[in-house]
Amino acid sequence: MDKLKVGILGGTGMVGQRFVAMLDNHPWFEVVAVAASPRSAGKRYEDAVGGRWKLETPMPEAVKDLIVEDVNSIDKVCSKVDFVFSAVDMSKEEIQAIEEAYAKTETPVVSNNSAHRWTPDIPMVIPELNPEHLEVIAAQKLRLGTKRGFVVVKPNCSIQSYAPALYALKEFGPKTVVATTYQAISGAGKNFNDWPEMLDNVIPYIGGEEEKSEQEPLRIWGKVVNGEIVKAEEPVITSQCIRVPVTDGHTAAVFVKFDKKPSKEEIITAWKNFKGLPQELNLPSAPNPFIKYFEEDNRPQVKLDRDYENGMGVTLGRLREDNVFDYKFVGLSHNTIRGAAGGAVLIAELLKAQGYISKK
Repeated sequence: MDKLKVGILGGTGMVGQRFVAMLDNHPWFEVVAVAASPRSAGKRYEDAVGGRWKLETPMPEAVKDLIVEDVNSIDKVCSKVDFVFSAVDMSKEEIQAIEEAYAKTETPVVSNNSAHRWTPDIPMVIPELNPEHLEVIAAQKLRLGTKRGFVVVKPNCSIQSYAPALYALKEFGPKTVVATTYQAISGAGKNFNDWPEMLDNVIPYIGGEEEKSEQEPLRIWGKVVNGEIVKAEEPVITSQCIRVPVTDGHTAAVFVKFDKKPSKEEIITAWKNFKGLPQELNLPSAPNPFIKYFEEDNRPQVKLDRDYENGMGVTLGRLREDNVFDYKFVGLSHNTIRGAAGGAVLIAELLKAQGYISKK
């Protein structure tokens, strides 16, 4: 197969590095351009990253000699690629402007950033849950004046550990949800060398995270109306988000009340059988099965289970009845793979499979 040529915007940061690693030897995509801030521009990728390579796996040989482009040299980057992944570190307004500027060169943008998650005609997608939201791309292209350029975003890393579990139970009408997330330090783009204060510590605050955790699932469950995504009203979600001394992997403790209370067996069966378009299309990065339920009392565990299905799956456990809500359970997902770069790669695979992304 003639691979699509890919650029990574913000390719020197932690999520950018995860994109580089995940796309090494990808069957459909090939990284041909990396763009970053002006201070990194002109350097070999290996030199630009220097001692800041944050992953345990080594830097892929294929990218070491790529010359880093200035992310603001939009036409130059776009002349080399069929589409780009975005993981730039800028203000919300700057990200919105630069992602739409790339799209207006007829270069699709698959973004890991939060800036466009509430733009009405930009789909925010978990591919197994709401692939139908991609249809708003047509309205977005009209607004941008493009034929093939558009922006698609993935949601916040924290919701991956519980939103798929709740979505798989939609037939029972989840009504009220309490979700407390215990989030890894890589969610802040850091490791323990960068952030020694996190050793033997818990911080009960992550800026902006609770609003995202409460609101973004409702957009995922929303409907497309007149070329815009209108968020759902239910379930009502309240959340607390806590930073814990873990490298990778976000855990969620979830309590849920239903309109039609299912049996424990019905819930577990729904989880085990749940699949979406990525599984049906057998996309290269699609986990299969997507959700795994553990019967053991002490699972899922971050160290044992965050890499389930190459970090793209969701693991659940400890489902039991609750004396205030109907049920409670624990969820786990890999925040920089499923929750960041991997989730965006899966979106790009779906876009390619459905004809939204092709050779320029």
